[in-house]
Amino acid sequence: MRAGGSTCPFLAALNYTQAVIFKQVGEGRPYPDHARTTREWAEVPPRPVRLDQLITTKAVLDLRLLLDKDSTFYGDLFPHVIQWRGELYLEDGLHRALGAALHQRTVLHARVLDLDAADQAAPSRRRSGLAAD
Repeated sequence: MRAGGSTCPFLAALNYTQAVIFKQVGEGRPYPDHARTTREWAEVPPRPVRLDQLITTKAVLDLRLLLDKDSTFYGDLFPHVIQWRGELYLEDGLHRALGAALHQRTVLHARVLDLDAADQAAPSRRRSGLAAD
């Protein structure tokens, strides 16, 4: 019997016995809309994020974006990550994250918007009368 409890090598490979690139491959954005503009994203300082902690919001990637040398020419150099309910969602920059993985890197510098902190701050603003009505 092979690793993973299967005699079939293909089925044994489906049991993740080795490290994976992302924590999960998702499709869609499960978190609430944050309505951030490009300018507002630029105010979020980049920080290191482990690739294996990220959940993608796209399951499909255009390889032309991944292989294009000018792929970051018009966009933000740092991927956008949303922290929500204790999870990290890769909102923008899947091609950069995969490029880092192809270069054997396990960490990526990304702009992380913490919606958990915003949710915790909202009740205190309401209690103090600072919330906009």
